[in-house]
Amino acid sequence: MILGVRWIAYKGKEPDILLMTTKISKYSGSGGPSTPSGPTGRLRRRRGSNEVPPEAIKENGSDLLVNDINKYKSMLIRTYSSVWMIGGFAFIIYMGHLYIWAMVVVIQIFMAKELFNLLRRAHEDRHLPGFRLLNWHFFFTAMLFVYGRILNQRLANTVTSDKFLYQLVSRFIKYHMVTCYFMYIAGFMWFILTLKKKMYKYQFSQYAWTHMILIVVFTQSSFTVANIFEGIFWFLLPVSLIVINDIAAYFFGFFLGRTPLIKLSPKKTWEGFIGASVTTILSAFLLANILGRSQWLTCPRKDLSTGWLHCDPGPLFKPEYFALPEWFPWREIPILPVQWHALWLGLFASIIAPFGGFFASGFKRAFKIKDFGDSIPGHGGITDRMDCQMVMAVFAYIYHQSFVAPQSTTIEMLMDQILMNLTLEEQLDLYTKLGQMIQGRQFGESYLNN
Repeated sequence: MILGVRWIAYKGKEPDILLMTTKISKYSGSGGPSTPSGPTGRLRRRRGSNEVPPEAIKENGSDLLVNDINKYKSMLIRTYSSVWMIGGFAFIIYMGHLYIWAMVVVIQIFMAKELFNLLRRAHEDRHLPGFRLLNWHFFFTAMLFVYGRILNQRLANTVTSDKFLYQLVSRFIKYHMVTCYFMYIAGFMWFILTLKKKMYKYQFSQYAWTHMILIVVFTQSSFTVANIFEGIFWFLLPVSLIVINDIAAYFFGFFLGRTPLIKLSPKKTWEGFIGASVTTILSAFLLANILGRSQWLTCPRKDLSTGWLHCDPGPLFKPEYFALPEWFPWREIPILPVQWHALWLGLFASIIAPFGGFFASGFKRAFKIKDFGDSIPGHGGITDRMDCQMVMAVFAYIYHQSFVAPQSTTIEMLMDQILMNLTLEEQLDLYTKLGQMIQGRQFGESYLNN
């Protein structure tokens, strides 16, 4: 008996190995093989690893994606989804800070859901009723802790006119940390009480995975929310640069890409990377000038209201005029100082932030999945779109705090600390003593002058 093995590769799909075992009759005396007398029906499929995906076979033998007709359908779907996402994003930006924060919360929930499902096993979950709720308990505890720390000061500023609400918010701020701690301890005890024999490994892996998700989702996205209330400009510009870089890399790679960039992402090319980098840096300089002229985008939000903002834009957003050579059609050109800061953001968005995407690609290959989800046609899941955004949000916040935000103590900062840390009675007492001190100083100065 002779075993026959046939390798069949399907174009456009991941190659499979079909092992077909057939009975082959003995050769006839003439040397030609006779018809198999009875093939057996055994067919076995063996999954191949996608750690290093094979190169696609192209009909025309060209390395350019633009010559692959099948890619155009994917590009149209991706473009259609991108238009809807950009339009919805622009509308939320128009609505203001609270709506942007709500959008971030929704994105976090979808990201957590996609990441929770990666290690979920339906068979084990059936024997652990309510165990999935524990993941969300830790999630919302982390949400209360992170956003309570970031927004408690602005929440206090919002309710100063109502005595009852102000006292309630003051109590919440005072006992915020202990409340979150005991919520976490309750989840910890819940986890211990649900441990079941023969399922310890699965339960502890889920516990560790949940905490890893909280670090990835909240530690980085909390910086995003902080950027929003420092001024929508510091949220919108970094986010836009990542979108521009992603779109430019896709089109440069689609039409010009030949040289592979990194094995983790075989479709990414050096041509796409370099073209996107130049486009992103130039866009950062020009976009900062456009966005920096709107008070709605540049003024920080000190409370949780939705009204229009008025503020002194500060020196970063006041144009400086630079003279041009005589042969230029314009004598001078206005440049906002913040545009020089935008160049650094553009440089990071084009050189460093893509490594967040490479990390996500390696992560997906480790789990043998194509995308984290399928909520966005042509793009995959929410997590697939946020990999670079998370890295960029952290850098934008650190850069703003290190090189842009004032380092000295201001009246606004002192007032924020007073409203956040003192009760209404303590604030009245401070007001009385401060008035007495000012009156005493004025009396002393007038006595010395006379």
